[in-house]
Formats: sequence, structure tokens, C-alpha cells
Amino acid sequence: MTRQSTISRRTVVAGLAGLGALGASAALAQGTAARPVTVRLGYQKSSTLIALLKVQGTLEKQLAPLNATLSWHEFTSGLPLLEALNLDNLDISADVADTVPVFAQAAGADLTFVAQEAPSPAAQAILVREDSPLKSVADLKGKKIGFAKAAGAHYLLIAALEKAGLSFKDIDPAYLTPADGRAAFERGAIDAWVVWDPFLAAAQRQAKVRVLADGTGIASYQRYYLASTRFAKARSDVLRVVYAELEKTGRWVKQNPKEAAALLSPVWGLDAATIEQANARRSYAVRPVLAEALAEQQRIADAFFAEKLLPRKINALDVALFQPSLKSS
Repeated sequence: MTRQSTISRRTVVAGLAGLGALGASAALAQGTAARPVTVRLGYQKSSTLIALLKVQGTLEKQLAPLNATLSWHEFTSGLPLLEALNLDNLDISADVADTVPVFAQAAGADLTFVAQEAPSPAAQAILVREDSPLKSVADLKGKKIGFAKAAGAHYLLIAALEKAGLSFKDIDPAYLTPADGRAAFERGAIDAWVVWDPFLAAAQRQAKVRVLADGTGIASYQRYYLASTRFAKARSDVLRVVYAELEKTGRWVKQNPKEAAALLSPVWGLDAATIEQANARRSYAVRPVLAEALAEQQRIADAFFAEKLLPRKINALDVALFQPSLKSS
């Protein structure tokens, strides 16, 4: 047995749910329709793979044989997305930064980790205006910094400050959505802005900015796809299809960067060159979530708790892990 077998009773649920999926597949093979379901899927602007599946109608086609339809729900950032998942207003969450599930767990969410995108540390950064007197992260002491609460950018800031010998208490935080952060940054209401792609690439191409630091060497920036454990138990056949399409689409984006950017341009309202720049910094390598891979989740949780930004200490391993490769014997 691996370490995975010891982490939580709920982790086993993912495997049991997988057996249910096999039963559903067998029923379909025999011509028996699965129970009809409307899958409520939440996403945000940076949910690249889900955005491509949405614009192409791929998921709808693949889920139709399972008697499943989709309803789409857009959010400004990851935290409100997972809050909706926790409140049972969603069934599946598109990718959110590694920090976001930590806050959801602290709020008591019953989460199943469906998939993980491999690290993309350069896909988020701390920006200052080109003419700013700030030359290093150490210069952020006493400055007003804008970022989205619980986003990957939030942890990047904490990690960068720690590396520079500072703490979160040394700066003046401004919790802002990406759109509000961009506006505040451009009018000089904040001294620095911490943000992720494609907002990062858009700022770099459309405004005069400098990067003080990105996540290289300090914050891996792994993005996670999640589901409510209730839904994972009931319809892991749906999760298996979603996982397969995400994996396939991730490979396609990296192999066809220009075509992907052209498809996303009208959806995101950004020019294709900006999107291609942003996508080049994301791995889009979709893979199963293993217990060993959650070690950084624990470091993130501990860092937020140490800064008194989490209401309680959490165990990052106290989640269910979906097993997309489970096969029948």
C-alpha cells in the first residue's frame, strides 16, 4: 500500500466511486441509459482548457451518452468559485490555483480533487509600473499591493516577501478582482499588482510594466480541478469523461498554440498574440492528483495559517482523490 491509503477515509471514496463509474459504463454498453443529470460547471477567465471545451461544444457531445447536460457558471476568481462548490451551487470546478482549495478546506468544504495541472511558476508575477521606484521585493515594505484573495497570487506574494525577509504584515494588502486590480494599478491607487495569466500577459503587452518577481523557485503554481465529493460519489462516470477531455485538450493547446489562441481570442476579448504569450507559460499538463503531490498544499496552508489568514489549521491530505485510470478486471 502507498501513503495514499493512510491519508483519509474519504480518499477511499474516490476509488469506490470509480467502481460505480465502471458499473455505469457497463450499463451503457448494454444499452441502459444513465440517470439524467444537469452538471453545474464553474469556471473563470483563466480556465483555458474548459474555455476551449466550451467554445467547441466538446464536453456536451461526450457527456450526451451518459444522459448528462451542462450548465456553465463564470466567476471572477477561484475563491468565489469554490465557495459556490462548497454551498452545493456547483458540481464541478474548473481549474483554480493551488491556494484556493486550502481556503475551501478551512471553510469545511468536502472536496474531491479530480485533476492537477503540472507547475507553471512563471504564469503569475508581481508587477510594478515601468517608472516605479521599486526595484526589488524588499522595496514593497509599507506599500499597498493589490491581488485577489486566496488566489495563487496571494501565496506568491507571501512566499516572495518571506524570501526577501519580510512578512505579510509589512505590506498594505488590497483584495481586488483581476479587473479591479488592473484599474487600480493603472491609476496609481496601488504600488504593485500580483496577478496571473492571461491578465499578466495582457498587462505586459498593453501597459508599461516591470516584473519584480514571478513564481520561479518560490511558488510552483499548480492548478486543480475539483468536484464536490457528493457529486464524485454519484457520477464519477461524468468525471471520467471530463478528465479525459481535459487531458486531451491540454496536449492540443501545447501542440497548436496559434490555433488555440485564435479560438480563445473572441471568448476572452484579448488579441491572439497576448493569449499565445500567456499560454506559453502554462504547462496544461493534466494529470491525476497523488497524495505525495499535495506536500506543497500543506506548505501553502501552513504559510497562510502562520500569517493568521486561515481561521484554522488544516490537513491538506484530508480530501478525496479521484482515480481516472481505474479499470475493470
